[in-house]
Amino acid sequence: MSAVRLALLLWALPASAMAAARGEFFDDFAQPDLDALRASGWVLRQGSGHPGLPGAQFSPAQLGLAGGLLTLRLSTDGTSANTTLAQLCGPRKFLIGTTTARVRLRDTPGSRDPIIQSFFLASTLRHDYDPDFSEVDFEYLPHGGWGEPETRLYGVSWHTVRIDPWQSFNQASTLPGSFDGWQLLTVQVEATRTRHYVNGRLIGEHTGRNVPSHPMAISFNHWLAAGAVAGAPREYSFDVDWVLHEAGRTLTPAAMQARAAQLKRQGKDRVDTVPDSGLVSECNL
Repeated sequence: MSAVRLALLLWALPASAMAAARGEFFDDFAQPDLDALRASGWVLRQGSGHPGLPGAQFSPAQLGLAGGLLTLRLSTDGTSANTTLAQLCGPRKFLIGTTTARVRLRDTPGSRDPIIQSFFLASTLRHDYDPDFSEVDFEYLPHGGWGEPETRLYGVSWHTVRIDPWQSFNQASTLPGSFDGWQLLTVQVEATRTRHYVNGRLIGEHTGRNVPSHPMAISFNHWLAAGAVAGAPREYSFDVDWVLHEAGRTLTPAAMQARAAQLKRQGKDRVDTVPDSGLVSECNL
């Protein structure tokens, strides 16, 4: 991006959005280790539960930090007992606004393991068909899965769900094909609609009861769906460069990218001025 274009994008931002002040969350994942990641407010998931194969485990050891990148690893031999997943969740306090993450999704040629690489915001599911459940997400299936062989990327806005037996109520937009490499994923949440963007391209607008209504936690996870074949151990990973949320504002993906670049130039590895909601980030969905 040229210096002139960047300056124009920043000029177009409202002054309140440009200021590292009230209503902004940014993390460049420059923490030196996982203890520092926890200390900065992130929850590193541990234990079992949805999503993923029943019996598979989430482990903080599957998260890594190096060179300003967060890495989420998935290890498996195709069995639940030897499958270890990764998930990271922020505080549960994000709702109306714009959230962008720069992520490096990864394909593995020849593999058919139904792995899912995700960036999402979600609230707690208190019970089946919880009417207050809220979630917006991006889910990448590089090897297919969920009954379909095609590689694809989803942008989804959720109304509610029953986990077992599975029944979901949501609105999804799908992009077929490979998204291996660096991607800019943006979701705008307004009072009456959501919009999902991939690299600045609008892929879907969702409305009605699928629009989030309760504070959510910014999250990333790497998990395995049913359908893997038992065999030799293998490992997969994807990376997160940074994540940015501007509370209460609908901003373009280009403006979000420009703001992240500005914060990086200013040496601000982490900013969090979004007011606390008083809600616990359980990091279990």
